[in-house]
Amino acid sequence: MQFEHRMGLFSCRASNDFAQKVIEAINQLGGPEEGEKLRLGNLEVTQFSDGEFQPHYEESVRGATVFIIQSTFPPTDNLMELLLSIDAAKRASAHKVIAVIPYFGWARQDRKDKPRVAIGAKLVANLLRAAGADRVMTCDLHADQIQGFFDIPVDHVYASKVFIPTIERLHLDNLAIAAPDMGGAKRANAYAGSLNKKGGCSVIICHKTRERANVVAEIRAIGDVKGKNVILVDDMIDTAGTLCKAAGVLMDQGAVSVRACATHGVLSGNALEKIEASVLKEVFITDTIPHPEIGPGSKIKIVSMAAVFAAIIKKVYNYEPVSTEFIF
Repeated sequence: MQFEHRMGLFSCRASNDFAQKVIEAINQLGGPEEGEKLRLGNLEVTQFSDGEFQPHYEESVRGATVFIIQSTFPPTDNLMELLLSIDAAKRASAHKVIAVIPYFGWARQDRKDKPRVAIGAKLVANLLRAAGADRVMTCDLHADQIQGFFDIPVDHVYASKVFIPTIERLHLDNLAIAAPDMGGAKRANAYAGSLNKKGGCSVIICHKTRERANVVAEIRAIGDVKGKNVILVDDMIDTAGTLCKAAGVLMDQGAVSVRACATHGVLSGNALEKIEASVLKEVFITDTIPHPEIGPGSKIKIVSMAAVFAAIIKKVYNYEPVSTEFIF
């Protein structure tokens, strides 16, 4: 018996807005298949008084390739809702279930950096597989090697796809790309390499020491800073302590201006206030995590990743190669 090849795209509650933008982008590309219009499927969540909840598909997913969009930023309910939605789709006889996780939480826990701690990224990878996910799509993991934690295919999307054109549109002279810490050196070099094709671009590395988690002790900039328009690139902004301190150090060493591009705007605590009060001229983040509180007058500008995910989703659904969607 042959099953109809069809796509079902659903969203958990935390990523509804992003999912709607992905739907619009897929339809602009011509739909899952030429001439076909896609709509967001009905996934309802029943909430119980004690905090427990139960996702429920209000339409058949039997035989469908189901894409479930959900970023797993705090609270942990977002991860649990995704896991339950995957399990529900598998139990409803979906042909394949693909977890689309624009922001993959727990990615900073990718190794044992001190005794007696969990490797949270590996645990989440195991949970997704156990729930029934056949494939994962995500964006700018904190460490590339997290892909190896999965025993299922992982499509690792890079925000450079949208950030590099954004940087080019700024038309900055004496451009330098900076990494806010040693771990971001590879990312900074990759950005500079892409931008060097269109003109000179140097690299600056910031050496950071921490007193404890989320508290930076000291930052030193390594490289030619004087007279440069600097753009810090990173995978996320959490408390914004590192970012704002690095920007201050760069300005003190003679930078003309400092901007930042960071994929995931976690923006915990008073991060927004820190950024607005800092020497940073502009901060570009993506919409992998929703931020309705950021208004038009803010230093923080949101660049959408929806079109990038839409292109990947359509190609995966149609069994087309996805290598052209990656810059590095």
